[in-house]
Amino acid sequence: MMDARAGGSSASSKVVKLTLRVRCENVEYDAEGSTIRVKGRNQTECEEVKLNAYHTVEFGIGRAVKIDKAEWDCVDVKRLEEAADPSLSADLAAVLITEGLANLVLVGATQTMVKAKIETSMPRKRGMALMGYEKAELKFYRAAANAVERHVDFERVKCLVIAGPGFTKDSFYEFLKTEAVKNGWKPLQSNFNRIIKAHASSAYAHSLNEVLENPTVRALISDTKAASEVKALDDFFEMLANDPTRAFYGPAHVVAAHELNAIDKLLLTDALFRTRNVGQRKMWVRMTEEVTKSGGTVHIFSSAHASGDQLEQITGAAAILRFPLPDLADAELAPLPE
Repeated sequence: MMDARAGGSSASSKVVKLTLRVRCENVEYDAEGSTIRVKGRNQTECEEVKLNAYHTVEFGIGRAVKIDKAEWDCVDVKRLEEAADPSLSADLAAVLITEGLANLVLVGATQTMVKAKIETSMPRKRGMALMGYEKAELKFYRAAANAVERHVDFERVKCLVIAGPGFTKDSFYEFLKTEAVKNGWKPLQSNFNRIIKAHASSAYAHSLNEVLENPTVRALISDTKAASEVKALDDFFEMLANDPTRAFYGPAHVVAAHELNAIDKLLLTDALFRTRNVGQRKMWVRMTEEVTKSGGTVHIFSSAHASGDQLEQITGAAAILRFPLPDLADAELAPLPE
């Protein structure tokens, strides 16, 4: 869609619906607005946009788009299938809460989304200020409960976790139960058996890994991508601590281990596949295919998850091996060519 405005004192405008074919040169993703902006040269002859003129197209949720590529690899296809499957849109909802701060987070197959942040300045609990504290707490809990009712769809999420460092999570759990009955929130009432409490060291999104490591939460979402990522990373760090000759990280060491057909579990961040170095991208794609064909497991971590960020901090590439390689552990390898 585009606006074409006529000149003159009495300005008028009209909306023209266009179908354009744009050769992509740059892509920007707006996570907050859930939109993608594609900039490139127009390949469609029309009066409104000149041929080969630069044009920016914005895509939002529910807007159709056709993508043509000369080559689609297995990683492209798998990620598109995951993104297009509604059942994978949100595995888990979590309210990370402490006194005066709450973050409502949805954990999906490809990203973690903070859907609501509630902050309230809490007075002291002493003396005459106690009444003010109770009033502020009620307002805070009510705002958090309204966010849960608005953003948590129990037809998609497997469970809702209320987590935090102290007793606030317990108080909010009871408040939410009462508020659901008082306001007639039927989905919450009928799914309260799928709401659980868990410990987290803070009310910020980076504490989600602690929530996902909770045994009760793991049992409820054991088949989801987010849970499998956290477990795979835990297994890697445990192997690195107990048997470092069977756990390697860094592109050069991971590539060397693969050349010896030694990889049992391959852990990569999706950032490795967004490189502008086509040769490196094809190398990682080929490796994922070969590890899978040899009976290994490949985990591609989303950089939008806390676990993906954790893997990124150790280069974004790691592997658990089928057998120890002590010589490789002691070897100093040259970095991969740029």
